[in-house]
Amino acid sequence: MNLLAERDRALRLTPDRALADLAEAAAWICDRGMATTTADCSLPSLFAACHEPPYQPGGRGFASWPATKYGWPVELAAAGTGVHSLAVHSGKRLLVSSAVAALVDPLARAALADAADLPLLRHLDAAGPSLIDDLQVELALDAAALRRMRRPLERVGALVSRSVTVPAASGGHRHTSELLRWDQAFPEQPAAPGGLAELVAAGVRAAVLAPPEELRRWFSWRLPPGLVDELLERGLVARSLDPPGLVAGLTAG
Repeated sequence: MNLLAERDRALRLTPDRALADLAEAAAWICDRGMATTTADCSLPSLFAACHEPPYQPGGRGFASWPATKYGWPVELAAAGTGVHSLAVHSGKRLLVSSAVAALVDPLARAALADAADLPLLRHLDAAGPSLIDDLQVELALDAAALRRMRRPLERVGALVSRSVTVPAASGGHRHTSELLRWDQAFPEQPAAPGGLAELVAAGVRAAVLAPPEELRRWFSWRLPPGLVDELLERGLVARSLDPPGLVAGLTAG
């Protein structure tokens, strides 16, 4: 099998494979298991798979996002499609399938247990999922302080953020976020085991091919020494022979 060609096909890296609509995008993410928003590593990228010109050609940041599909990451996670938005890609948004969320589960529950005494998590445990506006009032925090408090928790899955629409005081509506503990966002513990090794292996399968040294940058958790060798020994990934020097999520030959 030509793994480079398979990667192009599976990650929709050619314009003829561009994602056409939200339903196709959701099905693709659930098939791959995970996708970043912008292309920043070997993992699949939602915006790369859109092949849409940027909002502002030559622009940086949000201006470089697709002209009309920039809202897809939020819409996908809010549409009940089985796609979840987590910040476990070293603090950046990662869209994952329910199956991959199950692999994150033991890592996120461990992080939640470690941080359970923090005021934000204690408050959410008592009050339930809460809008950020309400949390600022109830915890007497300004926006910057709440942001500093939530970011490290979101990085490791202990805290999950969901985009929601609420009525605006002046009429119409506005967009804000709701914060949930992991055990509120995912109350049922998966029957199948997960963990860091399984999550990294799922990333390799999603990417089809990846440099071994890149794997340590995909997720917020530090990889233990020898993890790649463990994945190879367990048959969770394979060495790519053509091209050489990479690990593959498919049987390499």
